[in-house]
Amino acid sequence: MKNRASRILVALLSIYSVVASADETQVAVAANFAAPVQKIAAEFEKQTGHKAIVATGATGKFYAQIVNGAPFDILLAADDETPAKLEKEGQSAVGKRFTYAIGKLVLWSAKAAVVDDKAEVLKRGGFDHLSIANPKVAPYGAAAVETMKALGVYDALQPKIVMGENIAQAHQFIATGNAPLGFVALSQVLKDGKIEGSYWIVPEKLYSPIRQDAVLLNKGKDNKAAAAFLDFLKTNKAAKDIILSYGYSL
Repeated sequence: MKNRASRILVALLSIYSVVASADETQVAVAANFAAPVQKIAAEFEKQTGHKAIVATGATGKFYAQIVNGAPFDILLAADDETPAKLEKEGQSAVGKRFTYAIGKLVLWSAKAAVVDDKAEVLKRGGFDHLSIANPKVAPYGAAAVETMKALGVYDALQPKIVMGENIAQAHQFIATGNAPLGFVALSQVLKDGKIEGSYWIVPEKLYSPIRQDAVLLNKGKDNKAAAAFLDFLKTNKAAKDIILSYGYSL
C-alpha cells in the first residue's frame, strides 16, 4: 500500500510540476494559417502543457498593431518581409526569425466546372466578380495581382476584383457565392488531400515565393511558452506533419 501511495504521490507531483511551470503565449497568425495553427496549438499544449492563445488576421494589420503596442509575443506572418522589418525596427528579438512554411496560391471556385486546369476562365471572363485579399496588407493578395499581371489579364479583370481585408474574407466571398471565383491560399481549400469545387493551383513561377516567417516579438522575449512554441513549430515532427498536410512546403 505504501508503494502504491508513493507512486500516486509521485504522479500527482509530476502533474503539479507541469501545471505549475505551464505558461501561455499570445500569437498573432496570418489568416491563411488559421486552420493549421489551431491543430498545432492543441498538440503543443498536449505535449508541453503550455498554451498558445491565437489571433488571426492580415499580416499588414498585425504589423500596425504591434508597432502600436499590441500585446503579442509572436507573429506568424504570411511573408518574410514584415518580420524582417520588425526586427530592423527593434520590435523583435534579433536572430530569432525563421521560415515556418512556404505558401501556395490557388484560383478556386466553390462550384464545379467554373475554374479549368489552365485558368482560361480568366481570359474568357463571363463572371462579375473575382475575389482576392487586399494586396496592400495581405501577401496572398499581392501574389494574386502578380499572377494576373504575369498572365496579362490584370487590366481587364481589375474592375471585377472584390477585395477582402484578409485572405479569410476573400475565401468567404467565394464560399458564400458572393464571388464565383478568386485567389486564395491552398491551405484554405485543401481538406484531407482533396479540394471541393473547381481549382487551378497557380504555378509558383508566376508569383514571388510566399515565404512565411515566424518572429519572437519584444513582449515575448522572457516568455517561456513563447520560446517553447517557436521551438515546437520549428522542430517538432507533429507540427511539421500538420503544416505539410495543408499543402504548404517546408
